[in-house]
Amino acid sequence: MLIPVLLSGGVGSRLWPVSREAHPKQFLPLASEASMLQDTLARTQGLDAAAPVVVCNEEHRFMVAEQLREMAVNPDALILEPEGRNTAPAVALAALRALEADAESVLLVLPADHVITDPDAFVAAVAKALPQAQAGRLMTFGVVPTQPETGYGYIKCGEALADDLFDLEQFVEKPDAETAAAYLASGDYLWNSGMFLLNASTYMKELDAQAPAMAEQCRAAMATAVRDMDFVRPDAAAFRACPSDSIDYAVMEKTALGGVVSLDCGWSDVGAWSALWDVGARDDSGNVSKGDVVLEDSTNSYFRSESRLVAAAGVSDLVVVETADAVLVADRDRVQDVKKIVNRLKREERSEASLHHRVFRPWGSYESLIVSERFQVKRIVVNPGQTLSLQMHHHRAEHWIVVAGTAEVTCEDKVFMLGEDESTYIPLGHKHRLANPGRIPLELIEVQSGTYLGEDDIVRFEDVYGRSS
Repeated sequence: MLIPVLLSGGVGSRLWPVSREAHPKQFLPLASEASMLQDTLARTQGLDAAAPVVVCNEEHRFMVAEQLREMAVNPDALILEPEGRNTAPAVALAALRALEADAESVLLVLPADHVITDPDAFVAAVAKALPQAQAGRLMTFGVVPTQPETGYGYIKCGEALADDLFDLEQFVEKPDAETAAAYLASGDYLWNSGMFLLNASTYMKELDAQAPAMAEQCRAAMATAVRDMDFVRPDAAAFRACPSDSIDYAVMEKTALGGVVSLDCGWSDVGAWSALWDVGARDDSGNVSKGDVVLEDSTNSYFRSESRLVAAAGVSDLVVVETADAVLVADRDRVQDVKKIVNRLKREERSEASLHHRVFRPWGSYESLIVSERFQVKRIVVNPGQTLSLQMHHHRAEHWIVVAGTAEVTCEDKVFMLGEDESTYIPLGHKHRLANPGRIPLELIEVQSGTYLGEDDIVRFEDVYGRSS
């Protein structure tokens, strides 16, 4: 049984301000109209594969579930890491889950934030490597390099096993420019993609041999995992005691069972804005533009508008990215430094480091339209069938005006419906709840008024998402 395993734990700080901790790049439509996670999953649908397993953190669980629901995909499991421990433990959790169903399971391990422009070539490479994985080899995908890239690690291929299949001789760290050029010229080196095809049983045996403490803690965490519908929650204490390491360091660099399949499919790990310029559709002047963008005499640049017009004249080799609350301007060759900006924002405790202007919640999203000293105006979107907590505020009252959809409102002991262009008032201190019983998103405008308008002025009495006090 072939099981796609999507690793969805990254933050993507080099793609700030679009990618942020609370809503990172894998959940965003950066390279197509679908999110990167959805694109990754779509690539596996050309394979004869079982239901996918997704490994993500607790905070992102409902975003993952919603994006899979949009694709009409029922996962085998959404494994929720209590804490990020790098890729080797994440793959171990998925392997243990897979072995519960089939001792011969093969895992197709895919980071959820990569771009592949030729999915047919990817599917063909998986099919070519699958017999090796079924026979017990731990296969990694090595991307055929197109240039002497210094931003990727490399894999040195050993003896040929068959067409495009090799023994894994050595992993190599990111090289300098001269070394990268030598790797390209030799023809023996491939880019390290971070994608794997692994026999689940073999992987756990090698983890036992190479990193026994990690294997032990992962087994302990899954042995007492709590299952809640599609969600699987490993034991938090056991998993936090697990050593943190990548699959490369913990297993692949040490095993004698490693193999490589050569992959030429237009791959990118989208580690920075320049990567989206590389894979994007450029105009005659070499520009990639997304959103409402007007250009005059500008060349070889990447422009992205999320909420308003972006105009540029007489510029070259830039990255310009606009969101509702931030604008990034960077030299295209210096986009790796965006992470330094994010670190500075964190040190200064600025919310822009982690939160978007539009904040996503398990039930939908909200965004602040106007913020003043004693009032705030928000746009709230509640997804079909979702319900907010039964709650109360000590310091603010709220007015709700429905602009689309149907709202079910609870206020103290009253429950009533509101349609479009109807409104209600929630007095300070009253228990209340908002729900969307309809089949389309519920949109409303909320006007808050009071002496304190912070998000922490909330007392939850009941909550379907497990957040009650």
